[in-house]
Amino acid sequence: MDEIGSLEVRWVQGFTNKSIEFVDNKTLCYTCGSHICFLNLETKKQSVLRSPGRGIGVLTANGNNKTFAFSEEKLSPSIFVYDFPELQLMNELKGTAQLDYTSLTLSDDGPYLGCCSSLPDHTITVWNWENAEPICTQPQAGQNVISLVFNPLNWLQLCALGTTSLTVWAIEKSASFHVLKPSVIELPATDGSFVETLVPTSHTVRDKLPYFGLEMPPSAISGLKGDKAESILTKLCTKARLTPAAICWTATSELYVGCAEGFLLLVDPESLSVSVLFNPTTVDAIPVLRQSNFQGLTLNKNGLIVVGKNSAVHCLQIKATQIDVTQTWELERPVTTVMYSPDYETLLLSSNTGQIYMLNPTQSDKIVKVLDVLSGNFVAAALSHIDNNICVSVRDSGELQLWSPDGICIGSLSLQAELTSLACCPIAKYAAVGTASGNVLFIDLNKQQQPRLVHQVHLYHIPVDHLQFDQEGHYLLTGASDSHIHVLDAKPSKMFSVIGYTVVPGPILSLSTQCIRDCEQVKVLAVCTGHKGKRHDGSLLTVLSLPARDLPDCVDLHGCLSTHILKVSRYKVDHPLKSCVLGVSEIFAFCHKKKSLLRFQLPQDTDGLSSQQVVQLKPEQEVRGHPLGPASPVLSPHQLWLASVGVDGLLRIRETASMERYIELQCHSCRLGGVRSVSFSADSQTLLTAGCRDGSLVCTDLRIKGVDSGKVNEAKKYSQSVDHFCKNIFNAENPVLIALPEWRQGSPAGTEKTEKNEVSGEEETVDVTEQDDNYNSLLSVPLSHPTWLERRREAVIKEENEQYSETKKYLRKTVKELRDTIQEMMRENETLPDIERLEQQKFNLDVEEQRRLEDMVQQEVTRVRNEVEWEILAKCYLRDVLKREFWDSMKVKGKAVKAFHSEHEVKNYPLKERTEKEMADLRRVQNMRTFEIAACTSSLKKSSNTTSAKKEEKGEEGHEADTAAVTGSFSAQLGYSNPWIYDQFSLQTTEQRIAQTVLLQDVIYRIKTAFNADFEAVHRQKVQELNRVKDRNRHIRKILLELDMNEDLWEPSLTVSEQPEKLLTVDDSEIKAEKYLTPEQKKEEERKKLEEQKRAAAKGDNVRDRALDDMMDGVLEVKKEDILRMEIPPPEFVLTKPDIHWSEEEKKVYKEYEKKTNDLSEEKEKYKKSMETEIKKLQASTRDATERFDETLTKLFEKKVKCEMAIYQEELKITYLVYTVLIEDEMRCRELELKLKLEKTLAYKDEIGEEVKRHEEEIELFHETYDSIVAEDKVLDKEFRKEFFDVPSHMVDQLYKLFKRRPRVQKMRTQTDNNSNPFKDQRLCGSLAPDALGKILKAMEELDAPENIPEGLNPSIWERFCLVRRTKVESEKKVKVKALTLAEMHAFLQKRRDEDTAAQQEIKNLSDGLERLHKDKNLFLTDIMVQVLLKQGQVEMSTTDLTADYTDAVLHHRSVVEDLNRTIRTLGEQKIASMVECKDFRKGIIQLQWEHRMMGMQIKDLNNKARDIQMLRLSEEQQDYLNKTDRDSRVSKQVSILEKTIAFQEKTHLQNVQHRIKKIEQLNKQAAMKAEKNAIVEEQLPNMQVTVAERRHIYEAIASEENQAAKTEEHYREIVQRKNLEDFARQLAEDLAFLWAEVDRLRMKNFPSLDQLKHN
Repeated sequence: MDEIGSLEVRWVQGFTNKSIEFVDNKTLCYTCGSHICFLNLETKKQSVLRSPGRGIGVLTANGNNKTFAFSEEKLSPSIFVYDFPELQLMNELKGTAQLDYTSLTLSDDGPYLGCCSSLPDHTITVWNWENAEPICTQPQAGQNVISLVFNPLNWLQLCALGTTSLTVWAIEKSASFHVLKPSVIELPATDGSFVETLVPTSHTVRDKLPYFGLEMPPSAISGLKGDKAESILTKLCTKARLTPAAICWTATSELYVGCAEGFLLLVDPESLSVSVLFNPTTVDAIPVLRQSNFQGLTLNKNGLIVVGKNSAVHCLQIKATQIDVTQTWELERPVTTVMYSPDYETLLLSSNTGQIYMLNPTQSDKIVKVLDVLSGNFVAAALSHIDNNICVSVRDSGELQLWSPDGICIGSLSLQAELTSLACCPIAKYAAVGTASGNVLFIDLNKQQQPRLVHQVHLYHIPVDHLQFDQEGHYLLTGASDSHIHVLDAKPSKMFSVIGYTVVPGPILSLSTQCIRDCEQVKVLAVCTGHKGKRHDGSLLTVLSLPARDLPDCVDLHGCLSTHILKVSRYKVDHPLKSCVLGVSEIFAFCHKKKSLLRFQLPQDTDGLSSQQVVQLKPEQEVRGHPLGPASPVLSPHQLWLASVGVDGLLRIRETASMERYIELQCHSCRLGGVRSVSFSADSQTLLTAGCRDGSLVCTDLRIKGVDSGKVNEAKKYSQSVDHFCKNIFNAENPVLIALPEWRQGSPAGTEKTEKNEVSGEEETVDVTEQDDNYNSLLSVPLSHPTWLERRREAVIKEENEQYSETKKYLRKTVKELRDTIQEMMRENETLPDIERLEQQKFNLDVEEQRRLEDMVQQEVTRVRNEVEWEILAKCYLRDVLKREFWDSMKVKGKAVKAFHSEHEVKNYPLKERTEKEMADLRRVQNMRTFEIAACTSSLKKSSNTTSAKKEEKGEEGHEADTAAVTGSFSAQLGYSNPWIYDQFSLQTTEQRIAQTVLLQDVIYRIKTAFNADFEAVHRQKVQELNRVKDRNRHIRKILLELDMNEDLWEPSLTVSEQPEKLLTVDDSEIKAEKYLTPEQKKEEERKKLEEQKRAAAKGDNVRDRALDDMMDGVLEVKKEDILRMEIPPPEFVLTKPDIHWSEEEKKVYKEYEKKTNDLSEEKEKYKKSMETEIKKLQASTRDATERFDETLTKLFEKKVKCEMAIYQEELKITYLVYTVLIEDEMRCRELELKLKLEKTLAYKDEIGEEVKRHEEEIELFHETYDSIVAEDKVLDKEFRKEFFDVPSHMVDQLYKLFKRRPRVQKMRTQTDNNSNPFKDQRLCGSLAPDALGKILKAMEELDAPENIPEGLNPSIWERFCLVRRTKVESEKKVKVKALTLAEMHAFLQKRRDEDTAAQQEIKNLSDGLERLHKDKNLFLTDIMVQVLLKQGQVEMSTTDLTADYTDAVLHHRSVVEDLNRTIRTLGEQKIASMVECKDFRKGIIQLQWEHRMMGMQIKDLNNKARDIQMLRLSEEQQDYLNKTDRDSRVSKQVSILEKTIAFQEKTHLQNVQHRIKKIEQLNKQAAMKAEKNAIVEEQLPNMQVTVAERRHIYEAIASEENQAAKTEEHYREIVQRKNLEDFARQLAEDLAFLWAEVDRLRMKNFPSLDQLKHN
């Protein structure tokens, strides 16, 4: 490989906003494919670093240290650390990551790098990149981590930003030992509220359990165990939290957190407290920030810079929780990333669309665009062969860009379409671009800053996959998956006209051209699949030969290239190929199946071969290709070099003569699809590759060395010869291209398209009878955006219509006449007899068309029938599944029984057959209970002798109560109890509860089975009653028919709920559609009809039977029920003679006839009454039977209610048992969880204990070292005077002062620092900084200067003094470092001790929790919940709550309660008796008082009556009545007087009656006279009505004339009045004008104007 030459990257372009960082104050870096680009913000110069590995994964940089690091994209990737600007590899870090890294970060305080790996380990590691050693690692800690950021003030704090979480990792160190400790930040909920964390329920020991059992934590309820149980439950049981999107460290080591929901938070990593600084949901939220989602944050000296989803950048000033927007900058596009340069002078902004902006807030508010290369994936790129290697590229977003030879974007054009392919013309400055909609766009590139679209042509309805110019620019060839290759004229002077098209066998995979100048031919190679469905590999090669000259008359009417111009050769290869490129006489191809490059030699003599003949090709040479396919080969212009690119991202260059050797370069990432396209320059020295999905464009230079360098000269000579050949063509065609107008909607081509549409619209309005056969082809053409081929066909059809219009018109006329003649013949044929009538098919002239239509219809019918059959089959399958699941599997089908005379309905219990498992469980439980009962019985027999008689009596009395209390249901009373059921007080273990559940389910099954048996009996009874009712109704109908009566009868039937199997069958009456019969079924129906007709004809006409029926009226003797039909015929003379002419005999005969008639009518009446009585009896019998059935059904319903009660009681017990088992299982899970936690905590406690011991030993050893160093430092101080014993004492004192003097390093540093950095004042400084010793020693040089020598001191002594002082300074520095390290180790040890104490407390808490749980579990197992049946009114407890609380209730034996009740009842009766006695005594007293008052009142009444009698005055009559004693005479006298009175009243009444009769006669006479008068008036009424109508018309006419005159008079008055008002108004207007003139005159007289003064 190295012997041929090398590939050098000239420039790389592309931007994905994946990662962008500052590497120094003025330079930023970002990834671009497999390269890192560096951009200087001042000079705008770019440089490139190619990845030493495979691709680039994650990039980070630190501008303060001028270092950057990135990971590679491969299995077990490495991390490379480089310095800038030397771009030297500082170290390669080999970590434990298996796939890739998700985040990298570099610290400001030292050589530390943090990284996070992806699946499967998710490890966070902190490296010392200088030593390439990991200092601490935490596996399974970086799940969903997208960003790591060191605290700028303290590298021991590392923030990990996840997709849904935020974690601050503290790096705790002790000397050289480091460990990572996490602190998870609990973010607020999405509404801004703070969510309480799930705390396990603490168990308190209590005497009584809650009614609903123990409260368990969610982990115990769910049954989850292990490390992830709590995290899973936290996600499931808590509210949705905010999503962190961006983080930023503050100058106080706090964190600003921006959330995707628009919240801004402040997090304190030490206390883990979170405060909400901005809540967009509040009313007082800042409007400009409400729509922001804080995608980027960065800190500056004046506040916080934030960017969101809009195009605004805000500077926020935050004081406590108050936020103010101090400044806002607007950009043209939304910004997603914001950062400051290391010196905090430059603010950098970047967007996802490929723009980078720069802002210097301290100098100006103007935002400068630094980079604008757009973003997105490149579809294709090509080097122009004309304009000094100008590069043209297109993106999938529709952007066309031009790049200079140095990689600078010099122009762009947005085509607003999805682009698919690109090709540059070799004879003019334009490029052809293919789109996904099938258009080919022609872009003028003469104005590089402003490319323009000059032409477009629509060739396909599918994407244009291939565009290819031949080497001399004669043709542009296009290809797509529809197998059509279009040939276009590449000259702008020909307006890029489409010459024609040809069709190849199958979709096109690859297209290449080769122009042979000697033969003046252009050869085209197309690789086809041969099958439309297979588009991956192709084994068919088609070579097309076109003449390299103008092609007049080379196509047919439809635009297809003719065979005498286009020479076609077809070849076939053994293995399918992915792509090919055509040489002069050879083909280079890539076989994906074999992963190899092949070379085929084309046959020289192909003139004798036909275009359909296929020639088999064998490879001449085969070499190993790309390791990852597919790959695409490309030939250099001078045909000596072969380039190949593939999905592995490699670019390989080979010699075509021998393909074994190659040059290789990793241009693009194989993870992102590798290389999409490659292009050679005209001199074959430069190559351009476009990545598939990495968004990068790489330009490389080919450097050939050694013997092969001569081929470079050949490439240059070939390029010069091509330039010389194309120069004249370029000079002629390029001015034409420049003169072309820019393509717009109103361009000529667009007008032509509109005219075509108008023509097609006019053709649509033509009558149907005038359309020809080609009209069908017009229907298939889309109304909008037709392709060139479709427009060509439309033009041909139009031309044919114009050319043969007269002939078509004559043919249409002839056809119409022929149609009319045939229709007349058909109508005449319909009137002919059947024997002469022809079949309708005889009149069909176009039998083939009819057959075609019939076949078409039959195909459609078959298709529809198949669809319907499949639909029916699916429904049948669904029906079978449902029936099998819910009907066939049921042992007892669900049905109901309805009452006859009400809507009452009783349903049975649907039951499935019990499974073998259920029966096995039941048998197992029964056997177990049998053994238990037997064991219990033997123990009871031994203790039975000790029972007392009193207890036996009480036991007998309370046996029923005991049974109810033990069983807790009515099932025993209903007779469905199970002898193996436990009593509720003996259920202690889980096995007993499970067994009790099985037995209770068996009891429920028995209850349902027994009820179903009764239900079936009732159902059969109803069926029988229905049959009886039908029989009675049949008899009644027969009677009604005899009586000739019509009466509706009540005839009940079974409903669908009573007979559910009806739902599974469909009657013919339910189908409304006409039944479709197949031909076989139709033949069967016809056969049955013929058989029926033959059977009826076989019976014939039997004369004897007919005569017997006529004679005996159908019967041999008269039945009694035929009496109603009997009629006695009258004698014949009655009909022929009048009764006056009858003889005596005839009169006798008539009398006998009348007698018989009367007897028959009486007999009929008697029979009719008997039949009516029979009907009533039958109806009464039906009514009684149905009412009795309803009573039976009512009893069944009552029984079902009791069964339902028993079932619900048993199910309630089952529910209690299941709930108890679940609670016990939860307690068991909780116990296991606590034990597991306890084991882990104990293990952790042991680890912490060992670690504490180890660190205590280390501290002891280090303390000894520290003491020795301190002692040495003190010795230096003490030995100072001894060191200068030869110096005078006063000079020694002066030197000792200088010996204690130290330079002020911190003060010097703060004076020189820039104040724009918010972190500068907070950084470690002076002696506390890591590099403080070097700075102090550097500052000591000033103190050691000769000018600081005291007077009179020997310079040699001064030098010795300087050495001693330096030694002392170094010793002090060493002591300070050791002291800091010791303090650090003590702090680390104290933290470990705190952790040990916390672990000890956790162990105590877990142990206490286990103990409490055991106590609660024992209490739960002993305190059993039982179900007790209570009668209504027996429970005297408050029912205020919805659920009765029985926590305070005590369960006693019934005898105790009854004894207590009996005592209470006795005392109550005694109390009531005493109360009754008191009441009776009090009642007697009250009664005596009432009698006394009554007798006093009677005395008063008698006295009043005596006084009234004494004072009464009587008349004489009354006195006579009282005095006389002869009362009989007086009565007889009164009677006689009354009789006389009655006689007189009767006489008077008779007179009054006669008077009234006379008056009535007079009134009748008057009524008759009035009637006569009314008749006369009615006769005169029509004439009078006519007269009245005439008079009414006359009156109306007179009235209308009078009204008109009145109206005229009134209108006249109005006109006069209006005229007077107008005159009056006119007079007022004149007066008013006069008055205004007078006012003006007076005003001018008093106040003259300036104009008047001038004139005066």
